[in-house]
Amino acid sequence: MATGTNIRTYFEGAWREGDAPIMRAADHGMWLGSAVFDGARLAHGLVPDLDLHCARVNRSAEALMLDPTVAVDDMVEIVREGLRAYAPGAAVYIRPMYWGQDTGYMAIMPNRSSTGFAVCLEEIPMPPEGAATTLTRTRFRRPVMEDAVVNAKAACLYPNNARMLAEAQAKGFGNVLCADALGNVAESATANVFMVKDGEVFTPAPNGTFLAGITRARHIVNMRKAGMVVHETMLSFDDFHSADEVFLSGNMAKVTPVSAFDTTTYQVGPVTRRLREMYWDWAAGSRL
Repeated sequence: MATGTNIRTYFEGAWREGDAPIMRAADHGMWLGSAVFDGARLAHGLVPDLDLHCARVNRSAEALMLDPTVAVDDMVEIVREGLRAYAPGAAVYIRPMYWGQDTGYMAIMPNRSSTGFAVCLEEIPMPPEGAATTLTRTRFRRPVMEDAVVNAKAACLYPNNARMLAEAQAKGFGNVLCADALGNVAESATANVFMVKDGEVFTPAPNGTFLAGITRARHIVNMRKAGMVVHETMLSFDDFHSADEVFLSGNMAKVTPVSAFDTTTYQVGPVTRRLREMYWDWAAGSRL
């Protein structure tokens, strides 16, 4: 079952209407998990950082021992062609994907030169401006490079995120604040996380356990250009309990305010509101 509506699929050199079948039962990606994806957004007629998302899916493929088959510039043009079929003002989730088709050494490794490629476009509305979520702790943690392919946006990583979300939902919260292997704050189950204290912004320093997102990096650049102080550093859960503002950063919603972390509550503060404005002001240069 798809997340969105009005789906279009690019596969084997052509755009197809609907949620087209693309994977075979014996594909390596189906039974051994060699599938990667990325997510970009069309919103307000803008496609921010589309080239960076296309470049990252190629890097993710390489991390899973797959040879990416589509150059970044070609992928960008494929996506733009597919998006032109949508009505003006449509909000679309853009998902380029690779997966292993044939098996390689001892059947466990993928055959690097046999790689499937597709792009799925789904119409998914942007969340209402200012819509907030709540966070709780989770017993599950982010893996490390020695345990999992954490340097890729890989499908095989997401069952762990799903366990986190199931735990949050069972406790009556919208998302989690999860730890890295050392017990420090890493991110949420779906997005990177920031906190504000005394007007300065803090976010966990990338340490190889989570993807430091493209949207996260864009926010940091925008804030620093505006003269705001941003720290990438080690953060504890106590730090978040003492924060003035907390927000999530991800491609799906760009900025999501957090209204509570367990028993601690927050207002949607001035930094969170300003960050959203700065992001869309910057994105105005990325017209479809």
